[in-house]
Amino acid sequence: MKEMMNELAGLKQLEEIKTSDDVNVLVFSATWCPDCRFIEPFLPKLIQRYSTYHFWYVDRDEWLQVCADFNVMGIPSFIALKSGKEIGRFVSKNRKTEAEIDAFLQSLNG
Repeated sequence: MKEMMNELAGLKQLEEIKTSDDVNVLVFSATWCPDCRFIEPFLPKLIQRYSTYHFWYVDRDEWLQVCADFNVMGIPSFIALKSGKEIGRFVSKNRKTEAEIDAFLQSLNG
């Protein structure tokens, strides 16, 4: 999944993402996560549809503190940021469908 988006490389980069005037969507995931694998077939289509957004892969195992800071307990989770503010969050314990992720991204009105 991370091949489809930018991958978080450091905390300085995260600070730049947080304060950017663009819509940045953090996608919290992990290679071992079955629900993360479930969204892989349709996620590229959504990334293309919302090409004005910047998508960032955040590896849950590599960035545990970032997950804690954002209060992300389950994956996959989506958090949208713009101009230093969280503008949207799609975090749930249930498996996410294409329609649900699409509705979340559309709600951001980037």
